[in-house]
Amino acid sequence: MNLLLVEDDFDLSGALTRVLQRRGFEITSTNNGLEALRLIRAQVFNVVVLDLTIHGLDGLQVLQRLRGSGNATPVLVLTARGAVGDKVAGLNAGADDYLAKPFDLDELEARLRALARRSHGNDEYRCGGVVFDRQSGGFHYNGKPLELAPREHHLLKSLIQRPGHAVPKERLLAQVFADDPLAQADAIEVVVHRLRKKLLVTGTEIMTLRGLGYALREQELPL
Repeated sequence: MNLLLVEDDFDLSGALTRVLQRRGFEITSTNNGLEALRLIRAQVFNVVVLDLTIHGLDGLQVLQRLRGSGNATPVLVLTARGAVGDKVAGLNAGADDYLAKPFDLDELEARLRALARRSHGNDEYRCGGVVFDRQSGGFHYNGKPLELAPREHHLLKSLIQRPGHAVPKERLLAQVFADDPLAQADAIEVVVHRLRKKLLVTGTEIMTLRGLGYALREQELPL
């Protein structure tokens, strides 16, 4: 199981990494909310363990941005905050489960595996003939890899998670050009144009929804 651990406490992060690795987990760790979002954008995780008090962005902001982008990766909030209000805030922001410190390692492992099982049926996203495999992070069409440039890949990944739903242009710009904060709004239009050409034969198309953004949909067959 591929797990992202976002924890501010250095000692706890190290201890959890060692214990969970011995129990068969593959661990990537960070203590920074912005870095966590970058990692989630770059690869597929089965579960995210997220502390609320972290650097960069706090845990609630990470959750809000994650769910706002349409990413459905299961998230377990792990925090020293024991107040009911914090638990409710985390769940309302999109957390799938909640575990307060101190905690039992066996319970943590059981909850992580339960979250992974619950999301197992969502290992693929499909639209038209295009399939995104969340485990490999690759796109396929008719069983063959779909060759995409990195920015085209990030754009299609953002759109295919919610086919038929508009994704704001500003959000796509932030995701596709995360490594270039100076990129202008029309830069995303160039990527959309190139990606549309590659999708022509797949039965999938990108719609421009004026004032709303872009959406992915299955091509309508001519009558």
